[in-house]
Amino acid sequence: MSLNLRRTVTLCVALSLCALLAVPGNFPGLGADARLTLAVFTLATCAWIGTPIDDTYIALGAGLALTVTGVISSDTLFGTLGDSTVWLLICAFVLAAAVTRTGLAGRAAAFLVGGARGVRQLVHLTTAALVVTAFAVPATSGRAALALPVFLALAKALADRKRLVVMLALLFPTVILLSAMATLIGAGAHLITVSVLWETTGDRIDFTQWLLLGLPLAVVSSHLAAEAVLWTTTRRSDRRTPVRITADDIQRHSERPVTGPWTPAESRCALLLATVVVLWCSEPLHQVSPAVVALIGAVVAASPALGTVGLKDALRTVPWSLLLFMAATMAMGVALADSGAAKWLVSGLPADVEPWLFLTLVVAVSTAAHLVLQSRSARSSVLVPLVVAAAVGAGVNPVAAALASTAAAGFCHTLPASAKPVTLFAEIPGTPTYTPRDLLRLSAVLAPLTAALVLLFALAVWPLLGVPVLKP
Repeated sequence: MSLNLRRTVTLCVALSLCALLAVPGNFPGLGADARLTLAVFTLATCAWIGTPIDDTYIALGAGLALTVTGVISSDTLFGTLGDSTVWLLICAFVLAAAVTRTGLAGRAAAFLVGGARGVRQLVHLTTAALVVTAFAVPATSGRAALALPVFLALAKALADRKRLVVMLALLFPTVILLSAMATLIGAGAHLITVSVLWETTGDRIDFTQWLLLGLPLAVVSSHLAAEAVLWTTTRRSDRRTPVRITADDIQRHSERPVTGPWTPAESRCALLLATVVVLWCSEPLHQVSPAVVALIGAVVAASPALGTVGLKDALRTVPWSLLLFMAATMAMGVALADSGAAKWLVSGLPADVEPWLFLTLVVAVSTAAHLVLQSRSARSSVLVPLVVAAAVGAGVNPVAAALASTAAAGFCHTLPASAKPVTLFAEIPGTPTYTPRDLLRLSAVLAPLTAALVLLFALAVWPLLGVPVLKP
């Protein structure tokens, strides 16, 4: 389908649905606020799918329309910007800027990758390093930008082995996307999920609980994906030939030393980052909000005496567009819940559906959603309110359903435009990288693998960690 045809079809669908909603006799039992909410929600979703308009602009327009029509109050719309999850992400980006400025990432890469002697060992050491970055750098696009120089260094060291370079080019974005589930700040979609759950059900997932539930899934899925990448892009002879990556190879593409004594700035930054992560993970003990901990860390990281980055420079790295998008979509989620629109949308679903079948459908739809909605945050904005409402009606634990949907939506590897990290590593001048055919070959294996793994965790692992399948 051509781009123009797709836009035309999307516009026709949106206008047709809005026209149906505008007729009072249609859809009995649907109140005026719910009709307005569904109309705005439909237009926003179709605009995300079929137009080149910026996602944030669409979300802000939708939030404004809901406010002007009286579906939500202006306090609700603007109050989402003051949500603790928004502040958590802002401060996390300031901390990430401090880490990037010191060059700690290069030292970590030289330490981990430099010990590899075989191809499989290199792959899994790289995977482990990328998983760890989820604790230091929020959002997948930021982690991809941080990891790109490391990949280029590895690509130069393996320049005579093209298939290995292509394999690594595919490995980096794959692991970055799947390992984001490890932490609450791993993706903006996670913060949207937490907000929707809190606004609609009163269930709060804190940093520690998300870590307990998400980290095992992130580690397992990342290493299984690494094996899938290895087997779909290399031959047996490639895997059997030894590799040797030295610290000098990493140093050639790093502006700061990757070996030798640590500078005072590096030591302070590493200590600060370790302290913040420990405080995040020990929230049940000290009861200090993760956002407050992050704010303390950000103030220290940008302080004149102890910091490693200026506050103005750090704030320039914050994706303000993403934060506005999150705030606006949070407001949309509130409108869907409070107006009764979400409940009406899922009212036709059978109430006696088996929990395993319900979760299977949630995971399948969420896995395939990236083919329609490229933005991970937009996918969660559309899916999670509906999934939560449907879960309540089906007697399924909404926390389990929302987590399963969010984790499954993390798969977005089918097309180069499906996610920013995939796009970034697909277009590297002077370096061999993957083709759309390579992505399709990997997706054919990885899509069912990750979907089955998420379903396994939702049905068997998360109940052991305090998130039962059935609604308590």
